[in-house]
Amino acid sequence: MSFDYSPPKYAQVVAEIQRRITEGQYAPGTLLPSEHQLVSDFGVSRPTIVKALSSLRQDGWIATEQGKGSFVRGRPPLAGARRTRPAENALELPETALSGQLVQAGVKLAPAYVTALLGLEAGAKAFLRQRLLSEEGGEPVELASLWLPLEVAAGTDLASPDLLGESVRRHLQVKKKLRLDHAVERISARKPVGEEASLLGVAPDAPVLNVIVTAYDAAGKPVQVTDIVLPGDRHEIHDAYPFA
Repeated sequence: MSFDYSPPKYAQVVAEIQRRITEGQYAPGTLLPSEHQLVSDFGVSRPTIVKALSSLRQDGWIATEQGKGSFVRGRPPLAGARRTRPAENALELPETALSGQLVQAGVKLAPAYVTALLGLEAGAKAFLRQRLLSEEGGEPVELASLWLPLEVAAGTDLASPDLLGESVRRHLQVKKKLRLDHAVERISARKPVGEEASLLGVAPDAPVLNVIVTAYDAAGKPVQVTDIVLPGDRHEIHDAYPFA
């Protein structure tokens, strides 16, 4: 990796808010400034602030109450560690909160790995909703493909050409009464396939990170596969965990 790697803007916002919490500018128990105020303070777009707040919430720095806003929790035990969860953002954040565009949405012949993960017959069709996400300035940074069994996608708005104002997980919960229970994630490195190189603006032989997440219901049935492709020179994957 190049030594001149610069963290994406949302990560820079995360670091600054963490600093303000640590130094007491945002005290534990107080209400964090609104999204609108943070957009103005940092001079970035709302999607960047939404993504930063999601990261802070995931790592325990803040807690959000519906209709009230985000409250400061303080410095969590693993506060010094950076954690990146692109798949969780794709599942949890409203589509309209992330910069990008809808590439396609409809019934497609599912690739072999998708039919295997979803427990479908070989050569079966599945529903695909694919989005290309970008940073401010328009540089593509992520290609996210959501695969669902046809019966799960039926009766939803996922075929709409418009971006959803809620997360896919929330949409499925409302429309289908479907609750996701847990997920299994796999990360690998490979070269782009199909139209990935042209969509992401990378060379055909450039390395990409591939994050595949299979989501299950409470009965252990696979109901969703999220396939995320990340340009290798624009991302780093971080995690942190305690020892038992």
